[in-house]
Amino acid sequence: MHSKAMQGVAVAVAFALAVVVAACGSSSSNNKSASTPSGKPGAGKPAVTIGDKNFTEQFILGQLYAQALRAKGFTVNVKNDIGSSELIDKALTSGQINGYPEYSGIVLTAIAHDNKSYPSPQATYDAVKKFENGRGYGVLNMTPFNDVDALAVKPAYAKQHNLAQVPDLKAVGRFALGAPPEFKTRFTGLVGMKQVYGITNVSFKPLAIGLQYKALDAGQIQAADVFTTDGQLQRGSYTILKDPKNIFGFQNVVPIFSQKTIAAEGPAFSQVLNAVSAKLTIPAMQQMNAAVDLDKNNPAEVAQKFLQANNLL
Repeated sequence: MHSKAMQGVAVAVAFALAVVVAACGSSSSNNKSASTPSGKPGAGKPAVTIGDKNFTEQFILGQLYAQALRAKGFTVNVKNDIGSSELIDKALTSGQINGYPEYSGIVLTAIAHDNKSYPSPQATYDAVKKFENGRGYGVLNMTPFNDVDALAVKPAYAKQHNLAQVPDLKAVGRFALGAPPEFKTRFTGLVGMKQVYGITNVSFKPLAIGLQYKALDAGQIQAADVFTTDGQLQRGSYTILKDPKNIFGFQNVVPIFSQKTIAAEGPAFSQVLNAVSAKLTIPAMQQMNAAVDLDKNNPAEVAQKFLQANNLL
């Protein structure tokens, strides 16, 4: 167990790196607007409720956006740990929340039920924007980082079965795969694995997000659904299988809010959120996720340090 002093060192290291990588953003047109407005343009605007889903990265994202908005005078409530994309979308469409950070490819597959293959993050984003605009929601700029589902195995298991890519799993015999319950019914999960790669030799083990690494380490499962920005992947203890047919898609984060909320809050609202998104690179997210999952720091504190380091508070 880390002492508080050791945790402080870990956070300092994490955010020293975060400052370095913050400038390594995307060249996409979606991330050209990265400045924050001056003053307190949110003062007097209606209160906004931001939701987040049910895992570490989402807790951090919710805090990043909420704290940056509060620093500019906006009144923001955070409804934390709502659940899967399917559940949080219901919270959005029923008005329980005004908006939340979602992953672009998941909007299409899990919510729009669009399983088409898109050639790039920009093409995916454009499809998301068209879908959400059509039902009354606005899509703000996407992040440079792309957090994709991936299958991880232990290096010894990969070596034993000559595993380098997801389709190689067809030759291993029956294997146990641990993932969140929704992985079973999503195209970016078992459905796509079966349809695209012909993988049917799976014993599915539903696991809450965060438990898959312990199950993999203990040999309870042979493969795990992970996220490519997980802090645990920095340790080099797992082999990530390549996805040559790209069934897991592109998953850049896109803040989605009702168009009524965006209009009521004014242009500074979108400007603040876009400025935060522009700083969120893969190394930055891995470091923040690790600071919470491995070093046991609070997501709100981790978000605050990142925002301070990047002049967003």
